[in-house]
Amino acid sequence: MLRGIPFPSVYGSSSTLCRRSLLQSFAGRRQQTRCISLKVLARREEAARRWDERAELIREGKLPHLWDTFKERGYVKDIAGTDEQISELMRRERIGAYVGIDPTAASLHIGHLLPLMPLFWMYINGYKVISLIGGATAKIGDPTGRLKSRGNMSSADISRNITKAHYQLKRLWINLETMAARHGYEKENKVWSRALYNNSIWYSSLPFTEITGRLFRKVRLSTLLSRETVKNKMEKGEGMSLDELLYPLLQAWDFWMLFKRNGVRMQIGGSDQYGNIVSGVESLKYIRDSYSNTPEAFPDDLLNNPVGFTTPLLTDSAGNKFGKSAGNAIWLDPFMTSPFDLYGYWMRRPDDDVERLLKLFTFLPLEEITKIVEKHKEDPPKRHAQHILAFEVVALVHSMKEAQNTQDRHKGLFSKGDTVVTQYPSKNTPAVSSLAAAFQIDIKLPRSLILGKSISRILFAAGLAESTSDAHRLTKHQGAYVGGAPGTNPNPYNRVMRDGDLAFTPVKNWFTEDTQNYLIDKKMLILRRGKHFVRVIEMVSDEEWEQSGMIYPGEPGTGRVRVLRQALQKAAESEGLTDDPDTKSEVLNRMEELYSDNSKMWSDGKETPGPNIPQNRAKQILQQALRPFLRRGPPSARSKTEAIDEVLARTHKELEKYKFAGRKLPWEETESRERDPEE
Repeated sequence: MLRGIPFPSVYGSSSTLCRRSLLQSFAGRRQQTRCISLKVLARREEAARRWDERAELIREGKLPHLWDTFKERGYVKDIAGTDEQISELMRRERIGAYVGIDPTAASLHIGHLLPLMPLFWMYINGYKVISLIGGATAKIGDPTGRLKSRGNMSSADISRNITKAHYQLKRLWINLETMAARHGYEKENKVWSRALYNNSIWYSSLPFTEITGRLFRKVRLSTLLSRETVKNKMEKGEGMSLDELLYPLLQAWDFWMLFKRNGVRMQIGGSDQYGNIVSGVESLKYIRDSYSNTPEAFPDDLLNNPVGFTTPLLTDSAGNKFGKSAGNAIWLDPFMTSPFDLYGYWMRRPDDDVERLLKLFTFLPLEEITKIVEKHKEDPPKRHAQHILAFEVVALVHSMKEAQNTQDRHKGLFSKGDTVVTQYPSKNTPAVSSLAAAFQIDIKLPRSLILGKSISRILFAAGLAESTSDAHRLTKHQGAYVGGAPGTNPNPYNRVMRDGDLAFTPVKNWFTEDTQNYLIDKKMLILRRGKHFVRVIEMVSDEEWEQSGMIYPGEPGTGRVRVLRQALQKAAESEGLTDDPDTKSEVLNRMEELYSDNSKMWSDGKETPGPNIPQNRAKQILQQALRPFLRRGPPSARSKTEAIDEVLARTHKELEKYKFAGRKLPWEETESRERDPEE
C-alpha cells in the first residue's frame, strides 16, 4: 500500500492523498482541449486575406457594397448606430448578424420572412448569420404594439411551436442554398457560415445574479418607463407586468451572448422592433463595459460596437400588420396556408407594389427586375411580374419543385396538386427536406394507442415506419428519437425536456406504460426519424378520435384490404348475392361491374356517388388482395396495399382531369341519358 502524503490546500481544504489518487485528482481537473489542424488555420488565413482584398475593392468603388444594396432594395427603415458606422463595419469585417423570432404561434408567417431576407443576403455574401428561436422569451411574448398581455401558453403549446419553427427555419436555409446556386452565388465551403440557436440554451443555465449584476444594475427605471410601448400600455391598456417591462433587456442579453460567443455585431428586425433593438445596443454596451477589467474584455472601438437596423413593416391592402394577433397571417406551414394559396396571395398584389416586393422578397438582380416590370406593363392582365414574384417566394418557402407545380396550376396547366406526404419514404426514395416539408408535423392520435400500445406501433401509426416490424428494427438500432432530455430513460423522475428546449433522445423498446413519461403536459408526444421528419402528436380521447372519422395506419379493423372487402360485401348484398361458395366465384367474375357501379359500392345507396373506379384492374386487385393462392401462399401486406393504392391513385388522377377541364364527371354525363345495358 502506498503511503499517504499531505496535499496542500490548492482546490480547497488540505487532505491526504496517495500518489495514484493525486494523479487522478489532477487528471480529473484537467480541461479537455480541441486541437485545430494547420490546414484549418491556413484556410482561415486565406479567407481573411481574400476578405481584405474585397474590402479594398469596395472602398475603391470596384465592387458593390452590400449595405448599399440593402438600401437600394428597400430593406433599411431605421438604424441603430450611424450609416457610416454600419457601412464601414460591414466592409472591413466578416461580422455576424442575427434575427430573433419568438415562437408564439404554430407557424411562422410572411411577416417573419421580410427581416430574414437581408440575413439571407448576408449569408450568400460570406457573412456569419444566425437565426435565433426565442424558446425562453416566448413564455413572455414581446409586448410591443399591444394593449393587452398575451395569454399564458402551456408547455405543450410552447414545445409544439418551437419544434415547428425550428424545422421551418431549417427548410428555409436548405431552400436558400438551392436559390443561391440558381441565381449564380457559388457556395464557399467553410466560409459561408450559418447557425440556428434557441435562447433557452443559455437561460436554462444562467444564474439570476449574473444578468442582475451585469445588466439590471446599469439600467435606469426611468429609461424603461419612457418607452412608447410602456406608456401606451400603462395609459390606454391593462397595465404593464414586470416580465413585459424587462422583455427588451432579455432580448439585449440574447444579443450579448451571440456577441460574445459568435462575433455577432448586428441585429435585424421588423420595424416594430426598433425600440427593442436600440435598447439592446445600449444594454450590450453596459454589459461589455462591465467586463473591462477581465480577460473577456472587449475594446470600445468600431469593430466591437453593436449596431442594428429594421426592415419596413409588411402590411395588407388595408395597411394592417400581418400576424396572428391581426388574424390575417399568411402562414409558411403548407398545412395552414397551402402553396397554392401562398402563390395566390402574391398574384393578388397590386401592380403599383409588385416592383417593391420583387426587390424585397427575391434574389433577382435589380436590372432584371426593371426588365420584368417593363414587360409587365406591356400587358398587365397577364400579371407577368406577379407570377415571377409568387414563384420565387414559393420556391424559397417550399422548394423549386413545389413552386413549378403551383405555377402550372395557376397558369391553367395540368399538374399535381399540393404535395402531401403521409409516411416516411421507402428505401428507394431519399428522405430529403423537400419531402419533409409536405409531411404534416402536428397530428392527433387516440389515447388507447399512445398509452396502450408499444412505441413501435406508435411510430407506425405516426407514419415514421413502414410497419410495426420496421419500427421495431428502427428502435433496436436507435434510428428514431423522442422529444426529451438527451440520454434520459423513460422513468417518472427524468424524462421530458424543459420548457423552451428542443432536445431528442433515441427511442428504445421500453414498456408500454413508459411512453407516458415522455408526454408533455400529459397530452403531447414529439417523435422524429432522420434529420427532417418530425411528428408532434397530440393525444386525444378515444371518443374524440372516433367522432373525427379519421384512421391511423395499423388501426384495428381499418386496413385497406378489410375496408375494400367490406365495400365488396356491401355491393354483393345490394345485388342479392349470398355468402356461400357458389356465389363467391360470381362476385369475382362480376368484380368489374361492382367497381363501375360506384353508388352501390361506396355511397351506401345514397344519391351522392363515390369515385368512379376504373374496371381494367378490378379482378386482378381482388385476386391479389382477397384470395390466398394455394401454391404461392397468401400475398404480402405490401402487395395488397400497393394494388389498392394504385387503383385509388388512378381514380384521383382521373377525377382531377375532369375537374380541371370543367367537364362533368363520368356518372354525371350519363344522368341526362339512359345508359346502354351493353356499356
